[in-house]
Amino acid sequence: MHDTPARYGRGAKTFPWVLLLLAGLAACGTGSAPDADRATRAPEATVAFDRVETLDLPAGAVASQPDLVATPDGGWLLAWIEPGMDDAGEGASRGHRLMFSRAAAGEGEWSVPGAIARGDNWFLNWADTPHVQALPDGSLWAHWLRSTGSRRMDYGIDLVRSGDGGETWSAPTLVNLADSAGDHGFVSFWPQGRDRLGIAWLDSRQKAAAIAAGEAEASDDPHHGGGAPMMLRAAVFDAAGERSAEWPLDSSTCDCCTTAAAMTSRGPVVVYRGRTAGEIRDTRLVRFENGAWTAPRDVHADGWMMPGCPVNGPVVAARGERVWVAWFTQADGPPELRIARSDDAGDSFGAPLTVARGEHVLGRATLALAGDALLVAWLEETDAQRLQFARYGLDLSAPPTRRELARLAIRGRASGLPRLAVQGDEARIVWTDTEGGKPVLRGLRLH
Repeated sequence: MHDTPARYGRGAKTFPWVLLLLAGLAACGTGSAPDADRATRAPEATVAFDRVETLDLPAGAVASQPDLVATPDGGWLLAWIEPGMDDAGEGASRGHRLMFSRAAAGEGEWSVPGAIARGDNWFLNWADTPHVQALPDGSLWAHWLRSTGSRRMDYGIDLVRSGDGGETWSAPTLVNLADSAGDHGFVSFWPQGRDRLGIAWLDSRQKAAAIAAGEAEASDDPHHGGGAPMMLRAAVFDAAGERSAEWPLDSSTCDCCTTAAAMTSRGPVVVYRGRTAGEIRDTRLVRFENGAWTAPRDVHADGWMMPGCPVNGPVVAARGERVWVAWFTQADGPPELRIARSDDAGDSFGAPLTVARGEHVLGRATLALAGDALLVAWLEETDAQRLQFARYGLDLSAPPTRRELARLAIRGRASGLPRLAVQGDEARIVWTDTEGGKPVLRGLRLH
């Protein structure tokens, strides 16, 4: 991952940032129609979310890159990265650990943290972070990125499953091709039915093929265009942890923007940043329906010409056939966070609204549905970095209620991506901050 020149906008501006933890570092799905209906129905209760409380977190004194999901049993699943330890659990750190903890609904205490995996050859990055998922059958899934070659940008996706609540985890499965050089990541998960996991990711096999054919040069700086483009792929893994299907979804995508997935009553949708031959990098959507994926379509034709990766992908939420997408753009000049709604499962979208606009807007949004409200949070930076929050009605017709949730001690990109999740009338948000020069996790509860 790298930065693009400042003249292409705040989303691509080069910030001095800290390599987290010694590194050079939505959830939903489909299956049968009954599973899809259960996944998308939710009571549309009125919740103001005007009560904000500190959320105690189980992470250690040094931690970053959190992921937070609401689980099918009404609880919460939290994951994060922290330094590895020696075999005795003390002394000098060695590599990294992907940790997790669970909490019951309401004010249930977090479980004793457990390790999903440990490694000293991981690829850690502020934007391309690990994810976790809990499926209706009780299984837990997780991924992280592992170095796979001699170049800095040679890394792949390790996927694991636990069938006993996280007591034990399967041996890692490499999601991308084992012999494909280059970068693979920016993963999204969704439940593909009760016991199968859907996964989408950005894949560089086209780049690797071009390099092998002598049509492009290998580089540790692959994100400014030229050569073969990155592509979006998806796969399904079954209850045995085996790959049961795989598809190419888009043959030309932005190299290093996050992807996101959500469930509609017509199947899962995946949103991501596309890339045209003319370097237009607008937000696109695909949907899996009746056993096949739709052709990519723009959420909105912003027309953002961006000859480099802004590292600032879209987020999505869905219920029934309604889909909401929020995304960062500089198509009209200043940095801007936009949001739009679809009433036909992503086939078309209404005109976008501006959530925030100005040189202070970093984007890096997170999005969730809560009863009759759509919640969005994002980062801004002026004299300090701030976590902002807005509550919209589902039709986006009325002005939102807004508030600043937190002022961060950290600056630049080291704060990474905030994560927002909802259970009933409670929302939780977690993010990376810093204390004493070291990364730490922070969290809030919203009612």
